[in-house]
Amino acid sequence: MSKIWLITRREYLTRVRNRTFLLSTFLFPLVIILFIAGSVAISMQTHSRNRIAVIDANGYFKDYLKSDSALSFDFSPGIDTLNYGQKGFSAVLIIPLLHEGQKTDCRLKYKKQLGLAGMDDLDHRISNAITDRLIFEKTAVSRAKLDSIRKNSDLANIKSYEDNGKLSKASNQGLSFGIGYVSGILIYILTFVYGAMVMRGVMEEKTNRIAEVVISSVKPFQLMMGKITGIGAVGLTQFLLWVVLLGGLALVAQGFIPHDTMKEVQQLQQAGAMTNGASVARAGDAAQKIAQFQNTLDTANWAFILFCFLFYFIGGYLFYSALFAAVGSAVNEDPQEAQSLMMPITLPVIFSFFIMTAAIQDPTGPLAVWASIIPFSSPIVMMARIPFGVPSTVEYWQLGLSMLFLVLGFLGTTWLAGKIYRTGILMYGKKPTWKTMWKWAFRK
Repeated sequence: MSKIWLITRREYLTRVRNRTFLLSTFLFPLVIILFIAGSVAISMQTHSRNRIAVIDANGYFKDYLKSDSALSFDFSPGIDTLNYGQKGFSAVLIIPLLHEGQKTDCRLKYKKQLGLAGMDDLDHRISNAITDRLIFEKTAVSRAKLDSIRKNSDLANIKSYEDNGKLSKASNQGLSFGIGYVSGILIYILTFVYGAMVMRGVMEEKTNRIAEVVISSVKPFQLMMGKITGIGAVGLTQFLLWVVLLGGLALVAQGFIPHDTMKEVQQLQQAGAMTNGASVARAGDAAQKIAQFQNTLDTANWAFILFCFLFYFIGGYLFYSALFAAVGSAVNEDPQEAQSLMMPITLPVIFSFFIMTAAIQDPTGPLAVWASIIPFSSPIVMMARIPFGVPSTVEYWQLGLSMLFLVLGFLGTTWLAGKIYRTGILMYGKKPTWKTMWKWAFRK
């Protein structure tokens, strides 16, 4: 055990003192913040308005199609499919004569494509215009009256609560979606980064013949475990530093908010968050948004989510890094050998990412449930489900079984990798295959 500790300590200190580690650790939070701010700024600046000329054979769409900052409709005569571009329109919409109960295609000819969101928006507006016209024909309710009814009927605001028996806790689906997606992405990336780091470290020691010297004083399994735990500790340290740095940056950002605004936020929270209508009316718009944002963040169980993230990050890393170490011990100096052997390891991680995107959309579906229990995919998929609630979405038996199988899976991959490692680390000149490695694993 002391030899494993010495190897772990060496791997950890060597990498933590590296300039690359320091730069990536301290620059990553700033890069993330700049990326988010830049994405928001670009999306706001690139918001364009599309002018669409409309050729209407029905004669009533002019009164029902609504224009705004995204889409502007023009019903001027003399515009056709030949000259709409010259007159400054990005597209021309041709609406043929429509008959009730009969599906009819409307044609859009464009110089500038609207994009998927723009097409969905246009289709929605045409459907609403037809609906409003039919309502007017059958009930004589004007468009102005319909707009007034829609505006005055926007009264209900749905708030979701996680039912925990006698207690109910407020939840936010958008926040759960964001936390689950980010958690899954982080584990996906970190598994690849630190797993590949283990493999490269083993390959370097083998090609430089350092492993031969080290193995003269320690067992191959001890060398492998020391390397895995040392690099895993580096990843854990880096993640915890990111949490601390992001928390510090959030506190610094609060210092730039005016004192009066923060005082209003505190008053809103003391008055019952955003439920007191009189307090909301007196508060400024900025204070309302900040208070609403803080209330949204408070709906998440951050301590439990952080604990689960650390467990699944460590478990997923240990599960896959042992296999990465086995591959690194088997290959020689040719990096293409490593790429071919990595495929069976990387495919489950990639499939887990795709399953995660489906699990976020339906966290209680059979695919999400079983993929969050199987060790090959549970670190990524389970972390995408947990923010939606335990036990409301992730039942206790699912979480317990997932954790148990991940621990057993790590022990299994470590045993398998150790058998391969002890032979492969001293094997030179022979091109490895999974068939050969399988024989090494089960050699008596």
